[in-house]
Amino acid sequence: MNPPTLDNPLFATYAIAAALMILKVVAMSWLTVYRMMKVNAGLRSPEDLRPSPLNPSPSAAQLEVNDYVERIRRIQHNDLENVPFFLFAGALFILCGPPLWLAQVLLYGYVVTRLLHFAAYLTAQLHDIRAALWTPGSLIIIGMSGWVLLAALGWR
Repeated sequence: MNPPTLDNPLFATYAIAAALMILKVVAMSWLTVYRMMKVNAGLRSPEDLRPSPLNPSPSAAQLEVNDYVERIRRIQHNDLENVPFFLFAGALFILCGPPLWLAQVLLYGYVVTRLLHFAAYLTAQLHDIRAALWTPGSLIIIGMSGWVLLAALGWR
């Protein structure tokens, strides 16, 4: 078996989708930091209340829950519960050699659902809306995993 390369359209499709999801998850850390600095709040550890160049006048209030900061942490937590499964399922899926059009629909479809879920969470939409945007991504992971299982069992 040859290692996958970006010359392979299946692998290139996966690489693009995976890179976008990895960048999105990492961006949540930076967005958390940005929001913490903007409101000077959202710290989590008692040692963060020691004076430092970035926090010269600490206050106990900085350890209180701040929804402006916590909203991004919740988004990242959701990403960390979902995106790793996508990365693994997607990699195994493309190794099974599905049709390119199917891989593009599923892999890019997942990216779109996660970005829409992010937008809904960021704008404080109801759980029902967030769930409706999360569900297709979850079904994509299940579908890709099922495809892999069938291929590994020799049924595809």
